[in-house]
Amino acid sequence: MKKLFCLLLTSLLLAGCGKPEVPKPVFQNTDVTGLGYARQFALTDHTGKPRTLADYKGKVVLMFFGYTQCPDVCPTTMADMAQVMKDMGPQADQVQVLFVTVDPERDTQALLAEYVPAFDKRFVGLYGDLAATAKVAKEFKVYYAKVEGETDSSYTVDHTAGTYVFDRQGKIRLFVRHGEKPAAIAHDLKLLLS
Repeated sequence: MKKLFCLLLTSLLLAGCGKPEVPKPVFQNTDVTGLGYARQFALTDHTGKPRTLADYKGKVVLMFFGYTQCPDVCPTTMADMAQVMKDMGPQADQVQVLFVTVDPERDTQALLAEYVPAFDKRFVGLYGDLAATAKVAKEFKVYYAKVEGETDSSYTVDHTAGTYVFDRQGKIRLFVRHGEKPAAIAHDLKLLLS
């Protein structure tokens, strides 16, 4: 009986000697780790080069859907992302911001090449034809719809206003709601880079 007690006591003590659990990072944005969608895209960048998420492996990637003629949400989000890059300091080179247009009819390669890098030269604009845009929007569960204007070319586009964040391995980790403070975004990016 004494032997059995000693064995039990030893096994309990050894059970406590395992590797300590690594604490989960405490993000300030919505943790969507393990999400069953938002996994891949195939689009063209503003220099004309075909791109997929795998091209950015090794970097933390922020992916925002918008359009260049957006009057409010898109330019403010892009300005916030530029501030995030400043807040990141030297770590900003390990971060990639992608702007995916939901207005392929007007957002040409030339227009994206002018608009997107104006916020930060490292930012990349992505586009596709109507079918490619619909496919990537479906994969990322992004809503977008044309709202007719006074003329055929003066329409606006209603769209989901949030940013997806991927870790260095290309796995979806966070969703950033529109209007989140740059400091909170930079905080979470630093956690993903550590």
